[in-house]
Amino acid sequence: MANTSKFDREQVLNKATRLFWQKGFHATSARELQQALDMRPGSIYGAFGNKSTLFRLTLNKYADDMMLQLQQHLSDADSILAGVKSFFLTQLGPVNEQRPCEQCYLAKSLSELEGVADDGLNEVQELLNAVEQQFTFLVKAAQEQGELPAAIAPDLVAKYWQVQLMGMRSFLKANNQLQAQSSQLCRQQVMHLLDCCFQPDVLEHIGDIKAQ
Repeated sequence: MANTSKFDREQVLNKATRLFWQKGFHATSARELQQALDMRPGSIYGAFGNKSTLFRLTLNKYADDMMLQLQQHLSDADSILAGVKSFFLTQLGPVNEQRPCEQCYLAKSLSELEGVADDGLNEVQELLNAVEQQFTFLVKAAQEQGELPAAIAPDLVAKYWQVQLMGMRSFLKANNQLQAQSSQLCRQQVMHLLDCCFQPDVLEHIGDIKAQ
């Protein structure tokens, strides 16, 4: 097993993220962590503290990586809305080695921990709030660039984007065992919903809710 002084911290956090993301915090055993991280119990606790601390570290790393991806898509796009939409599209991609589950790691963890007094739940809620704040900032920036009407309520659109992204990812997870034809239809439906998320007339209607 790995020596504590030589392990790659980022690599270990990536492995722990994949394990917690796939199995959930409570369902992940100490032995499974040891095997996935290739570290002895003493090395794990010496480097990261307890299981809860390691879990919270993976949540923060996941959120940080997601925001870095968002910034990269914004840098590569011709407009703010195009960049955010491109980011959404990658988040709706298929399961792979780096993404062991269609569902958002934060959303899945929220569902698991909801109703339980746990520091991890507070961490998830704070990170989701931070994502929403970033979306709010981008809506305001899009308004300043003339991409969206000034009358739109940025906070409501940000909530709408977050709910839609989490919902679409959960929908894909719920239907990932369907036969190929049905699975393709589900993905087409999700792509249609994705397009709606960035149509100014749809977003303007979302903003109208605040005035009602």
